[in-house]
Amino acid sequence: MLKIENLEVSVDGKKILKGINFSARRGEIHAIMGPNGSGKSSLAFTIMGNPKYKIENGSILFDGKDITHLKPDERAKAGIFLAFQYPHEIPGVPLGKFLWTIAGGGRNFADFSKEFKEKMSLLKIPDEFSKREINKGFSGGEKKRTEILQMLMLKPTLAILDEIDSGLDVDSLKIVSQAVLEFTQSKDKIVLIITHYPRILNYIKPDRVHVIFDGKIVLSGDYSLATEIEEKGYEKILKEIGFHIQKKDITAKDVL
Repeated sequence: MLKIENLEVSVDGKKILKGINFSARRGEIHAIMGPNGSGKSSLAFTIMGNPKYKIENGSILFDGKDITHLKPDERAKAGIFLAFQYPHEIPGVPLGKFLWTIAGGGRNFADFSKEFKEKMSLLKIPDEFSKREINKGFSGGEKKRTEILQMLMLKPTLAILDEIDSGLDVDSLKIVSQAVLEFTQSKDKIVLIITHYPRILNYIKPDRVHVIFDGKIVLSGDYSLATEIEEKGYEKILKEIGFHIQKKDITAKDVL
């Protein structure tokens, strides 16, 4: 359903993805992990069509169609969704009106409103947030829950969650994880979870785990790979397969 072949991408003339090969089918959850600066978010933005990321080689196939050169809005209409690591504020646009505009379609407003309130309740987002400007004055956790609310209302086929767990306390992490699990109950979905930490994977167990390093997927496995990363850290695991991280490039996040 999603197939990426020999994807090479540059930003401002610097190559950042160096031959990504990846595939995922409907009904699967994949975790994309790796040290800081390894290319995880770059892969997410490239799939979504951010024009800053120039595709030098390779292709992205989605539902049997080549979307390599489609614009971001065309990819969104095709069923691709990206939850941002750092959601932006949108002054002057109330959350409820925004979601009615992008997800209402030809639906009856009463039916839409009922579902909207149900999803807000699931995410423990107060009702008054529907009238607030998107993300303006929201805490980090509130912004992340709002991203997931958009996903639930839009019902994309492919959901890319870029470090959706960053900035979440334990309670918020459980709430977000439960909402993502509800989303995956529909077996025609595919979810890519991009994360530094295995902690969210304790709640949402992926079918496959992939480690990106230096712009390439260098290791893939089942859920046990996430456990191994938590136990050993990236440096040791990468060293075992012949790669070396410079000490100066390792942060507390990377070492776990």
